[in-house]
Amino acid sequence: MNSLRPPIAVGDRVQMRKPHPCGSDQWEVWRVGVDVGLRCLGCDRRVLLERPVFYKRLKRIVSSGQGKREEESNR
Repeated sequence: MNSLRPPIAVGDRVQMRKPHPCGSDQWEVWRVGVDVGLRCLGCDRRVLLERPVFYKRLKRIVSSGQGKREEESNR
């Protein structure tokens, strides 16, 4: 596993590098798999990003959700 990519889980709140057109840069993770599903906290829009694109655009994880970490689910 790549240590440069922090594990993500459903319910995590993340900050992306560029703001959404609504002005918010805060998102909530609602799906973790091959793609990462995000919900904008400003306008409630949902988008799917491929994992490499998600990690490239990720600035930081603001808060952790209650979901299982992906590294725990791989065991």
